[in-house]
Amino acid sequence: MLNFHKKIFGSLSNTANGEVGDETLFYYSQAGDIVWAEYAGGAIVKGFLIAKVVEKNALDMRYEHINKAGELMTGRCYSTPEVLPDGRIRLYEKWQWTSGDLSLGESIVEEIIKKTS
Repeated sequence: MLNFHKKIFGSLSNTANGEVGDETLFYYSQAGDIVWAEYAGGAIVKGFLIAKVVEKNALDMRYEHINKAGELMTGRCYSTPEVLPDGRIRLYEKWQWTSGDLSLGESIVEEIIKKTS
């Protein structure tokens, strides 16, 4: 099982109907097959997600956040991981809003390694 605990992810790409952008950071935690994260940045004031690790280390998740317009947005996402040559994790995400227009989207987020001084 992949370890998502204490990993930070940033956005590489997102479809136009998504709210996650370059300034959004996800702070992941994990206990067994349960994964959760807090996220914020860009259009998102505060967000949370919870996921279960399923087949092939994929994440079946639900998310919710408040955007800068003050709207409460919710959705579901299925994230398929790829382990990069340097050991970082990249997640290929297929998601759908469960609020608003209920549209579908795709995004990619990638682990960010903090530089130590």
